[in-house]
Amino acid sequence: MKYICLIVLLFLPTLALSDNSLPNNRHIAVVGTAQITASPDIAVVYLEVESLKATSAEAKNDVDDRVNKFLSGLGKFNVDEKNVSASSISTAPEYSYGDNEKRVLDGYRASRNLKVTLNNLDKLNAFMDFALSVQLDEITRVELKSSKEAELKNEARALAVADAKEKGSLLASAFGATLGKIYSIGSSTDDSIGRYGANNGIERIEVTGSRLGKPQVTGQYLQENMVFSASISVVFDLDVK
Repeated sequence: MKYICLIVLLFLPTLALSDNSLPNNRHIAVVGTAQITASPDIAVVYLEVESLKATSAEAKNDVDDRVNKFLSGLGKFNVDEKNVSASSISTAPEYSYGDNEKRVLDGYRASRNLKVTLNNLDKLNAFMDFALSVQLDEITRVELKSSKEAELKNEARALAVADAKEKGSLLASAFGATLGKIYSIGSSTDDSIGRYGANNGIERIEVTGSRLGKPQVTGQYLQENMVFSASISVVFDLDVK
């Protein structure tokens, strides 16, 4: 048994080298990164409307009436049908329990979730005021996005590639070598996040109402900046004089 273990251990370094993705000759591995900041120009607003009635049909009709009023008023915000999702609806009985722990039917609750893409941020506050005025119950969240997201991601990726080349050249030069051909390109990662308060000239969007209930006071929310980032790992050969 001892001889078998010794043979296995002798083979481990060879196996480790065979799984190594780096070349056997001189090389350098670098990771290029980049970030681009842009202001959002699109708002995706998520809303919900609910109704509790004696029957499922009554609850559904109440919800549908309020959604129809909402949809009929979207024209003044230049929102067309392709930017609206309002197809789903659910109904379910709702129960409560009395002092004797007996279950009592309170009625039937119907709910619909809506998603609207608004291409004009200047109309965001008026849009949400309108949604609440036609008795949509909740503005569950607002996502600010950029209409140039694809181009900005491509630009960030190109900058990450340039950063990898620059880093590789500088490091190689520092050790008296020059950058050779590319040996391998690793997986790249792209990401986009919202960041609040990143610029001094930040715009303020006034939002009325929220998940908490009916609008009472006007709140101010900072408009976020979109940050698009990319990273890429590269292995270069090294030419040494």
